[in-house]
This record gives sequence, C-alpha cells and structure tokens, in this order.
Amino acid sequence: MELTISRESHFNAAHRLNVEAWTEAENKAYFGLCNNPNYHGHNYKVIVSLTGEVDSVSGYLFDLKILKQIIDEEIELKFDHKNLNLDVEEFKITNPTVENISILIWKLLRNRIDKKYKLKITLYETERNFVEYNGN
Repeated sequence: MELTISRESHFNAAHRLNVEAWTEAENKAYFGLCNNPNYHGHNYKVIVSLTGEVDSVSGYLFDLKILKQIIDEEIELKFDHKNLNLDVEEFKITNPTVENISILIWKLLRNRIDKKYKLKITLYETERNFVEYNGN
C-alpha cells in the first residue's frame, strides 16, 4: 500500500530578485518591490512529502525523526536567517525565486533520501504564494 507522509519546517530569509543582464529599470518594472536593492525577507514554510510503501515490520514509511534531522541539516542550517543572495553559494549566480529555492531544496534532500521514495517539496513564500516541486 502506497501512502505519503509529510514534515513541515520553517526558515526566515532575505533575498533580492534581480537579473544582472537587465537594466535597473527593467528589473524594477518586472520584479517590483522584490527588486529592493536593500533586500526584503520572508517567513518561508516548507513541507517535505515522501511517498512510498509502508514497511511491514516497523509500520513506518520513513522514520520522521530521521526526516527532521535531514531537513534541519539541509534546509534550516543552510537558509534560516540568511541573505540568500549573499550567503547561499547557489544563489550567487541563480536568482533566488521561490521556484529556484524549491528546486534547490529538492536537490539537497534528494541527495540524502533513498530514491525508492517519491519526494515532493511544497514551499510557501507567503500564505498565498507557494510552489510544489517533485523533480519533474
């Protein structure tokens, strides 16, 4: 029987959406307030979901204590209370949009979680704006 388990986590981070190849006016017109040269912040909520088969012996799909530890190490330590543009190596060359953040989180977790599990990330930038990414 296949089912899905999820773990919710949070991190607070600042960023600036900006395309270096564009003029200041183009960036401001496209990204609006998100292009603030002094950055702006969000209280992100991330939901990590694993889908797979329940182990017949333990009754677990995946040990949530281990998932919490992986999330702490790969997401919270890397992103929490950071300026994404300046403090996260991948975003020194990639625009830290909610889309790109979710893709990076998925890749970081995929490296730590067995491929037998389907992995989906749901990342809320605000209560109303969120992205879902499952690696496709």
